[in-house]
Order: sequence, then structure tokens, then C-alpha cells
Amino acid sequence: MMLLLLRRAKRLLSTVLGVFTRRVEEPPGKGDKIAIGAEGEQIAVRFLKKKGYKILQRNYRSKGGEIDIICYDHGCIAFVEVKTRFSDAYGAPELAVNEAKRRQIIKTASHYTAQKKIEGVDLRFDVVSIFHAPGAKYPTITLFKNAFTKDDC
Repeated sequence: MMLLLLRRAKRLLSTVLGVFTRRVEEPPGKGDKIAIGAEGEQIAVRFLKKKGYKILQRNYRSKGGEIDIICYDHGCIAFVEVKTRFSDAYGAPELAVNEAKRRQIIKTASHYTAQKKIEGVDLRFDVVSIFHAPGAKYPTITLFKNAFTKDDC
């Protein structure tokens, strides 16, 4: 049991440290979806902070789902979905935010605003797309402000 915990801690630590130090040379294995997501979210947080966003919460979970990053940007609360890809075989990362995913994000955002008693503040739904092109040293990061609205679904 202790050995298993040590292995998990070592894997988590290497993932977290790798986000800060590693250039992308080869994509993680297919079983590393959680690691890819965590790395993408960390990259997105640094990117958003450089753009002036204030990070309010990460990985907010409710019964209806999860929101990767919740931020404050120029008088507006932005609910940010992060999509990371190492291949464009299934299309661009932002295309993975389909109608069902948008409905889930909107439902979770409604839960967040009710729980925090947030009123009178504009809400926005953004998507951060992170694409690690084969052979590229660094990923391409694209921010889609107002990627969708409550009325879209």
C-alpha cells in the first residue's frame, strides 16, 4: 500500500515539475489523459495570468460536471474550458467543446454562481485551445473569448 502511494506521489510530482521544465518532444501515451489535462490546465493558467486574468478557482466540481478554470477578467467572471491535443486527428482542440459539453459547463456555472451568491456580474464562457504540434518545441495556445453563450444551447 505504501509503495503504491509513493509511486503515485512520484508520478504526480514529476507531472507537476514537468509542466514547468519540459519542452514537448514526444506526446504522452494514450493512458495519460489526466496528465495531459493537468499539464494543459497549468499552461492555460500561466497564459491567462499573463493576459491579466485573476484565477478564482480551478477544477470546480458540482453534481453536473466540472469547470477547469474560473477567472475574473475586467469586471466579468469567465468560465474557462481547456482542451489540449498532441494530434489533430480528431480536429482542433476547441472543437471538442460540443453542445453537450457546453450545456454541462453552463449548468455547472449556474451552480457555482448560486453557491457563491454571485449576482449583477457579467458571465462569459471561454475556451483555451492548446495544440502540441509534432516537432514543435512549444505548444500553440489560442484563447476563444465568448466561445459560447447560455443561449447557444
